[in-house]
Amino acid sequence: MAIASTVVPISPSHRTQRPPEPLHALFSAAGHPLRMGILRVLKAESFSVSELCDLFSMRQSALSHHLKILAEVNLLSRRPEGTATFYRRQLPEGPHKSLRQTMFDDIDQQPLGHDLVLGLQRVQRQREAHSATFFREHGEQFKHHQESIASWEDYSRATLHLLDRAGNFIGNTLLEVGPGDGRLLPALSKRGAAVVALDNAEEMLDTAKQNAGALDNVQFCYGEPASLIDHAGTFSAAIVNMVLHHVPDPKRLIAEIAHLLAAGGHLIVSELCPHDQAWAREHCGDLWLGLDPDALHTWAAEAGLEHNAELFFGQRNGFQIQIQHFIRH
Repeated sequence: MAIASTVVPISPSHRTQRPPEPLHALFSAAGHPLRMGILRVLKAESFSVSELCDLFSMRQSALSHHLKILAEVNLLSRRPEGTATFYRRQLPEGPHKSLRQTMFDDIDQQPLGHDLVLGLQRVQRQREAHSATFFREHGEQFKHHQESIASWEDYSRATLHLLDRAGNFIGNTLLEVGPGDGRLLPALSKRGAAVVALDNAEEMLDTAKQNAGALDNVQFCYGEPASLIDHAGTFSAAIVNMVLHHVPDPKRLIAEIAHLLAAGGHLIVSELCPHDQAWAREHCGDLWLGLDPDALHTWAAEAGLEHNAELFFGQRNGFQIQIQHFIRH
């Protein structure tokens, strides 16, 4: 298989860099016991304001004050979804990146109190009930709108954020496994000299071609990652968005993709967190009801990949999305 030829690179858009926060503001924001607790529970999930109020047994006006302080020093990121606002921990970046990471590591070593553990269990039950109600009322629509589970806008934006954070890929070859309808391919084509879109479903590959076939540095390939064995070590980055819960052996797929990456290459995976909505098997063809982040970390490590970063997004319907970033040794 011939990889698409190099084209004139298009520089990625410049992002506005916010000035670094004064150290005293950073320490002051993180040093409050309640705010440390907020950062602790947001380690691996995102929560809405109302959920956080439930967790910490606080009125929204009082809790919002603390959330605002954490967001102002870039320790938290907020994302509106409809009438709700979700918060998550911000990835350490900027001049104080190592300090922020050390701060998070030390905070995470402190165990959660008994009341918080019970609160997390209570919020999870509420999410499950909300999810069941949501899809009971929208079941027929969901057959035609899979994004009712996970917003493409959310995980695609986060995927590109992690890709841009990883470096500049101008002159390099990128791989997208399971490109779906091809919506991400235009953005990838701007970031790399060549892009390979790989899918084992001919119908989906045809759809991707129709939607993104005009991109002259994208090549569409039918098959599995193992079918690209002649190009092992070729790709500087691989994107796998909402694919693993559809495949029988996600661990093997991760290993096969890792084999295609060059040394120092990046793998970015977006996936559902574990859930109990079994109807997704029938309506969406899901084989797995989400995947545990620790399992992804273990499989990646066994494939020679080092975990680099992760993002989590809560959805109003109760589902959680994770975006994992790994680097090949």
